[in-house]
Amino acid sequence: MTIEKSANPRQLAIWLFVCSALVFSMVVLGGVTRLTRSGLSMVNWSPIMGIVPPLSKESWQKTFDQYKKFPEYKKINKGMSLDEFKSIYWFEFNHRLLGRLISLAFFIPFIYFLVRRIIPPGHIPKLILMPILGGLQGLLGWYMVKSGLVDEPSVSPYRLTAHLVLAFITYVYIFWVALSYWYQDRASVAPANKRYRLFAWVLTLLISMMIISGGFVAGTRAGFVFNTFPLMNGNLLPPGYLSMKPMLINFFENVATVQFNHRWLGIIVATTTVVFWISVRAKLQERNTAIAVHLLLAMVIVQITLGITTLLLNVPVALAASHQGGALLLLTIMLYINHRLQLARN
Repeated sequence: MTIEKSANPRQLAIWLFVCSALVFSMVVLGGVTRLTRSGLSMVNWSPIMGIVPPLSKESWQKTFDQYKKFPEYKKINKGMSLDEFKSIYWFEFNHRLLGRLISLAFFIPFIYFLVRRIIPPGHIPKLILMPILGGLQGLLGWYMVKSGLVDEPSVSPYRLTAHLVLAFITYVYIFWVALSYWYQDRASVAPANKRYRLFAWVLTLLISMMIISGGFVAGTRAGFVFNTFPLMNGNLLPPGYLSMKPMLINFFENVATVQFNHRWLGIIVATTTVVFWISVRAKLQERNTAIAVHLLLAMVIVQITLGITTLLLNVPVALAASHQGGALLLLTIMLYINHRLQLARN
Protein backbone atom coordinates (compact mmCIF):
# COMPACT_ATOMS: atom_id res chain seq x y z
CA MET A 1 0.00 0.00 0.00
CA THR A 2 1.33 3.42 -0.97
CA ILE A 3 0.38 6.80 0.44
CA GLU A 4 -1.32 9.23 -1.92
CA LYS A 5 0.75 12.28 -2.75
CA SER A 6 -2.12 14.42 -1.46
CA ALA A 7 -2.20 12.58 1.84
CA ASN A 8 -1.62 14.79 4.83
CA PRO A 9 -0.85 13.27 8.23
CA ARG A 10 -2.75 16.20 9.77
CA GLN A 11 -5.95 14.73 8.30
CA LEU A 12 -5.39 11.66 10.45
CA ALA A 13 -4.48 13.84 13.42
CA ILE A 14 -7.67 15.90 13.21
CA TRP A 15 -9.76 12.73 12.96
CA LEU A 16 -8.11 11.26 16.04
CA PHE A 17 -8.29 14.54 17.96
CA VAL A 18 -12.07 14.49 17.36
CA CYS A 19 -12.24 10.88 18.58
CA SER A 20 -10.23 11.72 21.69
CA ALA A 21 -12.51 14.72 22.37
CA LEU A 22 -15.51 12.38 22.18
CA VAL A 23 -13.84 9.96 24.60
CA PHE A 24 -13.16 12.94 26.89
CA SER A 25 -16.89 13.78 26.78
CA MET A 26 -17.68 10.13 27.49
CA VAL A 27 -15.57 10.24 30.65
CA VAL A 28 -17.28 13.41 31.89
CA LEU A 29 -20.77 12.07 31.09
CA GLY A 30 -19.85 8.82 32.82
CA GLY A 31 -18.99 10.84 35.92
CA VAL A 32 -22.35 12.61 35.80
CA THR A 33 -24.09 9.27 35.34
CA ARG A 34 -22.37 7.89 38.43
CA LEU A 35 -22.98 11.02 40.53
CA THR A 36 -26.70 11.08 39.71
CA ARG A 37 -26.95 7.35 40.52
CA SER A 38 -28.19 6.72 37.00
CA GLY A 39 -25.80 3.94 36.03
CA LEU A 40 -28.03 1.09 37.22
CA SER A 41 -31.21 2.38 35.56
CA MET A 42 -30.65 0.26 32.42
CA VAL A 43 -30.67 -3.31 33.65
CA ASN A 44 -30.05 -4.93 30.26
CA TRP A 45 -27.11 -4.69 27.88
CA SER A 46 -28.19 -4.76 24.24
CA PRO A 47 -25.37 -3.53 21.96
CA ILE A 48 -27.57 -3.46 18.84
CA MET A 49 -31.18 -2.80 19.90
CA GLY A 50 -30.10 -0.72 22.90
CA ILE A 51 -29.74 2.28 20.60
CA VAL A 52 -33.53 2.67 20.59
CA PRO A 53 -35.05 4.11 23.80
CA PRO A 54 -38.60 3.34 24.99
CA LEU A 55 -40.94 5.12 22.56
CA SER A 56 -44.38 4.56 24.05
CA LYS A 57 -45.99 4.78 27.45
CA GLU A 58 -46.29 0.99 27.52
CA SER A 59 -42.61 0.43 26.70
CA TRP A 60 -41.58 2.99 29.34
CA GLN A 61 -43.70 1.20 31.92
CA LYS A 62 -42.25 -2.17 30.92
CA THR A 63 -38.71 -0.80 31.27
CA PHE A 64 -39.58 0.70 34.65
CA ASP A 65 -41.10 -2.59 35.81
CA GLN A 66 -37.85 -4.37 34.93
CA TYR A 67 -35.90 -1.82 36.98
CA LYS A 68 -38.19 -2.43 39.98
CA LYS A 69 -36.94 -6.02 40.22
CA PHE A 70 -33.42 -4.94 41.13
CA PRO A 71 -31.77 -3.80 44.39
CA GLU A 72 -31.45 -0.10 43.59
CA TYR A 73 -35.20 0.36 43.32
CA LYS A 74 -35.97 -1.90 46.30
CA LYS A 75 -33.40 -0.38 48.66
CA ILE A 76 -32.98 3.22 47.51
CA ASN A 77 -35.63 4.38 45.03
CA LYS A 78 -38.69 2.47 46.19
CA GLY A 79 -41.80 4.50 45.40
CA MET A 80 -40.18 6.67 42.72
CA SER A 81 -42.47 7.79 39.89
CA LEU A 82 -42.12 6.93 36.22
CA ASP A 83 -41.03 10.50 35.46
CA GLU A 84 -38.33 10.28 38.14
CA PHE A 85 -37.15 7.01 36.60
CA LYS A 86 -36.96 8.65 33.18
CA SER A 87 -34.68 11.37 34.56
CA ILE A 88 -32.02 8.84 35.59
CA TYR A 89 -32.61 6.53 32.63
CA TRP A 90 -31.74 9.25 30.11
CA PHE A 91 -28.32 9.86 31.66
CA GLU A 92 -27.32 6.21 31.29
CA PHE A 93 -28.95 5.91 27.86
CA ASN A 94 -27.05 8.93 26.54
CA HIS A 95 -23.84 7.59 28.05
CA ARG A 96 -24.24 4.33 26.14
CA LEU A 97 -25.40 6.14 23.01
CA LEU A 98 -22.28 8.32 23.04
CA GLY A 99 -20.19 5.15 23.12
CA ARG A 100 -21.88 3.98 19.92
CA LEU A 101 -21.40 7.40 18.29
CA ILE A 102 -17.68 7.20 19.08
CA SER A 103 -17.56 3.91 17.17
CA LEU A 104 -19.11 5.57 14.12
CA ALA A 105 -16.78 8.57 14.45
CA PHE A 106 -13.86 6.15 14.31
CA PHE A 107 -14.93 3.61 11.69
CA ILE A 108 -16.46 5.86 9.02
CA PRO A 109 -13.31 8.02 8.57
CA PHE A 110 -11.12 4.93 9.06
CA ILE A 111 -12.73 3.17 6.11
CA TYR A 112 -12.49 6.35 4.02
CA PHE A 113 -8.80 6.81 4.81
CA LEU A 114 -8.16 3.12 4.18
CA VAL A 115 -9.83 3.18 0.76
CA ARG A 116 -8.05 6.41 -0.22
CA ARG A 117 -4.71 4.95 0.95
CA ILE A 118 -4.11 7.85 3.30
CA ILE A 119 -3.15 5.59 6.20
CA PRO A 120 0.63 4.92 6.03
CA PRO A 121 1.75 1.29 5.62
CA GLY A 122 2.17 -0.46 8.93
CA HIS A 123 -0.04 1.99 10.80
CA ILE A 124 -3.26 -0.03 10.54
CA PRO A 125 -2.54 -2.28 13.58
CA LYS A 126 -1.98 0.66 15.94
CA LEU A 127 -5.20 2.28 14.69
CA ILE A 128 -7.20 -0.96 15.02
CA LEU A 129 -6.11 -1.16 18.66
CA MET A 130 -8.28 1.89 19.34
CA PRO A 131 -11.69 0.27 18.69
CA ILE A 132 -10.44 -2.86 20.45
CA LEU A 133 -9.85 -0.75 23.57
CA GLY A 134 -13.27 0.84 23.06
CA GLY A 135 -14.95 -2.56 22.81
CA LEU A 136 -13.21 -3.77 25.95
CA GLN A 137 -14.37 -0.56 27.66
CA GLY A 138 -17.99 -1.36 26.78
CA LEU A 139 -17.67 -4.92 28.08
CA LEU A 140 -16.01 -3.72 31.27
CA GLY A 141 -18.75 -1.12 31.71
CA TRP A 142 -21.43 -3.80 31.62
CA TYR A 143 -19.35 -6.02 33.92
CA MET A 144 -19.25 -3.07 36.34
CA VAL A 145 -23.01 -2.47 36.12
CA LYS A 146 -23.72 -6.15 36.76
CA SER A 147 -22.01 -5.90 40.15
CA GLY A 148 -24.75 -3.49 41.24
CA LEU A 149 -27.63 -5.66 40.05
CA VAL A 150 -27.12 -8.60 42.40
CA ASP A 151 -27.47 -7.90 46.13
CA GLU A 152 -26.35 -4.33 46.82
CA PRO A 153 -27.31 -1.28 44.73
CA SER A 154 -23.73 -0.13 44.25
CA VAL A 155 -21.06 -1.20 41.82
CA SER A 156 -17.76 -2.73 42.85
CA PRO A 157 -15.12 -0.01 43.46
CA TYR A 158 -12.60 -2.30 41.77
CA ARG A 159 -14.69 -2.62 38.62
CA LEU A 160 -15.56 1.08 38.63
CA THR A 161 -11.90 2.07 38.92
CA ALA A 162 -10.91 -0.41 36.21
CA HIS A 163 -13.62 1.04 33.95
CA LEU A 164 -12.37 4.58 34.60
CA VAL A 165 -8.70 3.68 34.11
CA LEU A 166 -9.39 1.88 30.83
CA ALA A 167 -11.27 4.96 29.60
CA PHE A 168 -8.25 7.09 30.45
CA ILE A 169 -5.89 4.62 28.75
CA THR A 170 -8.03 4.67 25.60
CA TYR A 171 -8.07 8.47 25.60
CA VAL A 172 -4.32 8.73 26.23
CA TYR A 173 -3.51 6.29 23.43
CA ILE A 174 -5.72 8.02 20.84
CA PHE A 175 -4.48 11.49 21.85
CA TRP A 176 -0.81 10.44 21.77
CA VAL A 177 -1.13 8.91 18.29
CA ALA A 178 -2.95 12.07 17.13
CA LEU A 179 -0.06 14.18 18.41
CA SER A 180 2.39 11.94 16.54
CA TYR A 181 0.57 12.57 13.26
CA TRP A 182 0.21 16.29 13.94
CA TYR A 183 3.93 16.76 14.60
CA GLN A 184 5.16 14.07 12.21
CA ASP A 185 7.28 16.45 10.14
CA ARG A 186 7.90 19.08 12.78
CA ALA A 187 10.94 19.11 15.04
CA SER A 188 10.80 20.32 18.61
CA VAL A 189 12.99 23.02 20.00
CA ALA A 190 12.21 22.02 23.56
CA PRO A 191 15.25 21.35 25.76
CA ALA A 192 16.73 17.94 24.95
CA ASN A 193 17.84 17.43 28.54
CA LYS A 194 17.17 13.84 29.66
CA ARG A 195 16.58 15.09 33.19
CA TYR A 196 13.61 17.17 32.08
CA ARG A 197 12.14 14.29 30.09
CA LEU A 198 12.45 11.97 33.07
CA PHE A 199 10.98 14.61 35.39
CA ALA A 200 8.00 15.01 33.05
CA TRP A 201 7.30 11.27 33.00
CA VAL A 202 7.57 11.03 36.80
CA LEU A 203 5.00 13.82 37.09
CA THR A 204 2.79 12.00 34.58
CA LEU A 205 3.03 8.85 36.72
CA LEU A 206 2.04 10.81 39.84
CA ILE A 207 -0.97 12.32 38.05
CA SER A 208 -1.96 8.83 36.90
CA MET A 209 -1.73 7.51 40.46
CA MET A 210 -3.90 10.40 41.63
CA ILE A 211 -6.49 9.53 38.97
CA ILE A 212 -6.54 5.87 40.01
CA SER A 213 -6.97 6.85 43.65
CA GLY A 214 -9.80 9.14 42.55
CA GLY A 215 -11.50 6.11 41.03
CA PHE A 216 -11.50 4.41 44.44
CA VAL A 217 -12.79 7.61 46.05
CA ALA A 218 -15.70 7.47 43.61
CA GLY A 219 -16.20 3.72 43.99
CA THR A 220 -16.30 3.79 47.79
CA ARG A 221 -18.16 7.15 47.91
CA ALA A 222 -15.36 8.36 50.17
CA GLY A 223 -16.03 11.95 49.16
CA PHE A 224 -19.16 12.00 51.31
CA VAL A 225 -17.22 11.60 54.56
CA PHE A 226 -14.63 13.82 56.27
CA ASN A 227 -15.98 16.91 54.50
CA THR A 228 -13.44 19.28 56.06
CA PHE A 229 -10.08 20.58 54.92
CA PRO A 230 -7.16 20.61 55.61
CA LEU A 231 -7.86 18.36 58.62
CA MET A 232 -10.18 15.38 58.40
CA ASN A 233 -12.84 16.15 61.00
CA GLY A 234 -10.17 17.71 63.22
CA ASN A 235 -7.52 15.03 62.65
CA LEU A 236 -4.47 14.94 60.44
CA LEU A 237 -4.71 11.14 60.26
CA PRO A 238 -8.39 10.10 60.21
CA PRO A 239 -9.71 7.58 62.75
CA GLY A 240 -9.85 4.07 61.35
CA TYR A 241 -7.12 4.77 58.79
CA LEU A 242 -5.87 1.15 58.69
CA SER A 243 -8.66 -0.55 60.62
CA MET A 244 -9.53 -3.25 58.06
CA LYS A 245 -7.90 -6.64 57.94
CA PRO A 246 -5.92 -7.65 55.98
CA MET A 247 -4.17 -4.28 55.86
CA LEU A 248 -3.90 -4.12 52.07
CA ILE A 249 -7.66 -3.76 51.49
CA ASN A 250 -7.66 -0.48 53.41
CA PHE A 251 -6.13 1.20 50.36
CA PHE A 252 -9.08 0.17 48.19
CA GLU A 253 -12.10 -0.20 50.47
CA ASN A 254 -11.58 1.86 53.64
CA VAL A 255 -13.11 5.31 53.01
CA ALA A 256 -10.79 6.98 55.53
CA THR A 257 -7.69 5.52 53.92
CA VAL A 258 -8.90 6.10 50.37
CA GLN A 259 -9.74 9.77 50.94
CA PHE A 260 -6.57 10.47 52.96
CA ASN A 261 -4.37 8.96 50.25
CA HIS A 262 -6.15 10.87 47.50
CA ARG A 263 -5.69 14.14 49.37
CA TRP A 264 -1.98 13.61 49.82
CA LEU A 265 -1.45 12.43 46.26
CA GLY A 266 -3.07 15.70 45.19
CA ILE A 267 -0.71 17.66 47.40
CA ILE A 268 2.30 15.71 46.07
CA VAL A 269 1.20 16.32 42.47
CA ALA A 270 0.72 20.04 43.15
CA THR A 271 4.13 20.36 44.82
CA THR A 272 5.90 18.38 42.09
CA THR A 273 4.21 20.49 39.42
CA VAL A 274 5.48 23.70 41.00
CA VAL A 275 9.02 22.29 41.13
CA PHE A 276 8.73 21.14 37.49
CA TRP A 277 7.47 24.56 36.42
CA ILE A 278 10.32 26.35 38.20
CA SER A 279 12.86 23.94 36.69
CA VAL A 280 11.88 24.13 33.03
CA ARG A 281 10.06 27.41 32.42
CA ALA A 282 13.22 29.44 31.84
CA LYS A 283 14.71 26.76 29.55
CA LEU A 284 11.85 26.63 27.03
CA GLN A 285 12.40 28.50 23.80
CA GLU A 286 9.50 27.01 21.84
CA ARG A 287 6.36 29.06 22.49
CA ASN A 288 3.71 26.30 22.50
CA THR A 289 5.62 24.12 24.94
CA ALA A 290 6.19 27.10 27.24
CA ILE A 291 2.49 27.92 27.18
CA ALA A 292 1.68 24.28 27.98
CA VAL A 293 3.96 24.34 31.04
CA HIS A 294 2.26 27.49 32.31
CA LEU A 295 -1.16 25.94 31.63
CA LEU A 296 -0.09 22.86 33.59
CA LEU A 297 0.58 24.96 36.68
CA ALA A 298 -2.69 26.86 36.27
CA MET A 299 -4.65 23.61 35.77
CA VAL A 300 -3.16 22.06 38.90
CA ILE A 301 -4.34 25.09 40.90
CA VAL A 302 -7.82 24.80 39.35
CA GLN A 303 -7.94 21.04 39.98
CA ILE A 304 -6.90 21.31 43.63
CA THR A 305 -9.44 24.10 44.14
CA LEU A 306 -12.17 21.99 42.52
CA GLY A 307 -11.26 19.00 44.69
CA ILE A 308 -11.35 20.94 47.97
CA THR A 309 -14.57 22.76 47.05
CA THR A 310 -16.25 19.53 45.98
CA LEU A 311 -15.32 17.97 49.31
CA LEU A 312 -16.42 20.93 51.46
CA LEU A 313 -19.78 21.20 49.65
CA ASN A 314 -20.47 17.47 50.00
CA VAL A 315 -19.93 16.46 46.37
CA PRO A 316 -22.34 18.51 44.25
CA VAL A 317 -22.75 16.88 40.82
CA ALA A 318 -21.50 19.82 38.72
CA LEU A 319 -18.34 20.35 40.76
CA ALA A 320 -17.55 16.65 41.09
CA ALA A 321 -17.97 16.10 37.33
CA SER A 322 -15.76 19.14 36.67
CA HIS A 323 -13.14 17.68 39.01
CA GLN A 324 -13.14 14.41 37.07
CA GLY A 325 -12.90 16.24 33.76
CA GLY A 326 -10.16 18.42 35.21
CA ALA A 327 -8.08 15.34 35.98
CA LEU A 328 -8.25 14.29 32.34
CA LEU A 329 -7.47 17.82 31.17
CA LEU A 330 -4.45 17.90 33.49
CA LEU A 331 -3.24 14.61 32.02
CA THR A 332 -3.83 15.95 28.50
CA ILE A 333 -1.57 18.95 29.10
CA MET A 334 1.08 16.68 30.59
CA LEU A 335 0.90 14.37 27.55
CA TYR A 336 1.44 17.31 25.23
CA ILE A 337 4.49 18.42 27.22
CA ASN A 338 5.88 14.88 27.21
CA HIS A 339 5.41 14.62 23.48
CA ARG A 340 7.23 17.88 22.81
CA LEU A 341 10.12 16.90 25.09
CA GLN A 342 10.23 13.46 23.45
CA LEU A 343 10.68 15.06 20.02
CA ALA A 344 13.75 16.82 21.35
CA ARG A 345 15.66 13.55 20.98
CA ASN A 346 15.56 13.82 17.20
